[in-house]
Amino acid sequence: MLRRHLSRLESYWRALFALAAGLLTLFAFAPYSFYPFAVLGPALLFLLWLDATPRQALAEGWSFGIGLLGFGVFWMHISIDQFGNVGTVLAMLITLLFIIAVSGFYGLAGWLGRRLMANARPAVLLILVFPLTWVLGEWLRGWFLTGFPWLALGYSQIDSLLSGFAPVFGVYGVSLAVAVSSGLLVLAYSDRRIEPLMALVLAIVIWGDGYLLGRVQWTEDTGETLKVSLIQGNIDQAEKWKRENLESTLALYRDLSRESRESDVIIWPETAVPAFLHQLDETFLTPLEEEFQAQESQGKKSALLMGIPVWQPEGKHYYNALLALDGERDEYYKRHLVPFGEFMPLKSLIGPLLEWIEIPMSDFSAGAAVRPLIRLAGRPVGVSICYEDAFGEEMIQALPDAQYLVNVSNDAWFGDSLALPQHLEIARMRALETGRYLLRSTNTGISALIDQRGQLMGRSPKFQQHVLSGDIQAMQGMTPYARYGNWLVVAFSVAGLLLTLIICRYRNCRHT
Repeated sequence: MLRRHLSRLESYWRALFALAAGLLTLFAFAPYSFYPFAVLGPALLFLLWLDATPRQALAEGWSFGIGLLGFGVFWMHISIDQFGNVGTVLAMLITLLFIIAVSGFYGLAGWLGRRLMANARPAVLLILVFPLTWVLGEWLRGWFLTGFPWLALGYSQIDSLLSGFAPVFGVYGVSLAVAVSSGLLVLAYSDRRIEPLMALVLAIVIWGDGYLLGRVQWTEDTGETLKVSLIQGNIDQAEKWKRENLESTLALYRDLSRESRESDVIIWPETAVPAFLHQLDETFLTPLEEEFQAQESQGKKSALLMGIPVWQPEGKHYYNALLALDGERDEYYKRHLVPFGEFMPLKSLIGPLLEWIEIPMSDFSAGAAVRPLIRLAGRPVGVSICYEDAFGEEMIQALPDAQYLVNVSNDAWFGDSLALPQHLEIARMRALETGRYLLRSTNTGISALIDQRGQLMGRSPKFQQHVLSGDIQAMQGMTPYARYGNWLVVAFSVAGLLLTLIICRYRNCRHT
């Protein structure tokens, strides 16, 4: 009945319906976490696509993306407005243009699905074509022009039965399971008797498989327990880089760390130290390192890991870095930088315009490390800085050596917005995909201890000074996703589309 009504609507009403479906889908993600909405929202879009031309599917998918991302990541304008020196109106316009551009991947998925299978049966479209093009669109969005993988459907399922697919296929595999479930939901309301029964059986199989996979122990602990402390300094972003606040900032982190001397590992957030390493090495870092290593004679010492910018004057480069103070120092330079936030793309072409956007520390260089590994307290640790944890294919490069994962971040750029719980949800997915504990240390929140199943062991309050401490297990072993990355689900999606095309060419898949 709904399908017949939708098919009679004018194009602009259909686009508005798709936009509303995208907005509905947003409530599947943190902080709302009504994960069934991730099935319902795309199902409404698929309902539109069943009777759409390729051009209509493009417009409707685009509208869906604007509904999801337009409300879901509009927090991006906060950093551009408050720290970019462009004003509120222009900051919102820049953000809106970005959202419109990125939303095109949803339109591309719809266009491709209808273009490939213009007259296919609804069951073929709903179970195969639309879910497969959807996942390929998400993957492309997470890769194209350095990628923006935020709000992929799979993240919304971190607490559902479908999360069991994550250690095998990664977040895009979970997205595929969600998208197929959306298609089955539409198919359940088919007028044909066999199709609702088929939809029910397939849904039970998919969600049941997710449950069974979620019970598998993909990795195992080494038998070693570590006590860790995450220092959340809660330094206001507007005050962070002022020279007159440097001494008080350093004293705050030092004093909070002293209260955690019983911990094996103490972690400070991204750029917790608002000065270059060489400026503070002799006056602050070396004495601090000696103080915390002096406990070794008593059988207990603490390793420090801190976010600090590093300048290399000979190459005129500076890096967003992590520094481990543990007797023998180790460093990691951030590899995946945020466009327009940490580096300026197309600088030679639009340099004068970009110079107007005066975001502090916005001209970092990318690190060249082959693997995101650092040694901390004598153990190999997989590390990432802020936005890097949104890329599962990069996080798994630290495995199998890494015994646990660390992500340091500074979400203060985005105020008290949806960015904070969304980013925490992403970090939880990385822990689940890799079968590793993940320690997330942030400046203003949300710092968290996450176990190898992606479950929260503890979290800090937002916008408060806080020390989050707990015990974690060092882990070993590899999940299937850690071995094969995203290529498993990408190859499956491409092969599935090609096989469907071939079969439908030689057998009748047309809707009658």
